Amino acid sequence: MSGHHTPLDDRSSAVERSVTLPYASLSVTGARQRLCSDLRAVGIGGDRVDDASLIVSELVSNALRHASPLPTPADTVGVAWRVRVDRRSEDGGWVEIMVRDGGSSSMPRVARPSVSGLGGRGLGIVQSLAGRWGTEMDATTTTVWAVLDIAPADIAPLRSEVGESRSAVVCSDPSADDMVELRLRVRESSPAWGALL
Repeated sequence: MSGHHTPLDDRSSAVERSVTLPYASLSVTGARQRLCSDLRAVGIGGDRVDDASLIVSELVSNALRHASPLPTPADTVGVAWRVRVDRRSEDGGWVEIMVRDGGSSSMPRVARPSVSGLGGRGLGIVQSLAGRWGTEMDATTTTVWAVLDIAPADIAPLRSEVGESRSAVVCSDPSADDMVELRLRVRESSPAWGALL
């Protein structure tokens, strides 16, 4: 797992994280827990965390169900997100979620399942929650991405504004063998946005 949390100033934060997970159903839970931890660490709460959780769950599930694993590292799926929170802006911020797999014979698309159909609603759910979503394909991989807008009302005040410490514990699930506890602390630096996947 790689990534960083960068406080940009007193009212802005950014998180960039990239994880390579096993091509297995347990990876849906791992991706969801890591993303939710990062969102809560920068003050995003409530319904928007739930929406982001549902989006990453659907995208990872679709990759596992409909696509091949990544060839390198073998039998994996790549999951990444970028988060930007600006408490001064009227826009609030955004979360971009990306899932990369080894591709399939067809392009991911929104299906129109029958009322009694048991599946086929995943990208429809992503489309209804995300402001924007899309697919990028090359010779060996497919990346499906979605951008979730965050309203100012969905961002909690800085902990320092209410007299608390500004550090946060991320990825603290003791039952997950491959997760590490990471403490985020405020530091002065500029964002280093790079290739996530």
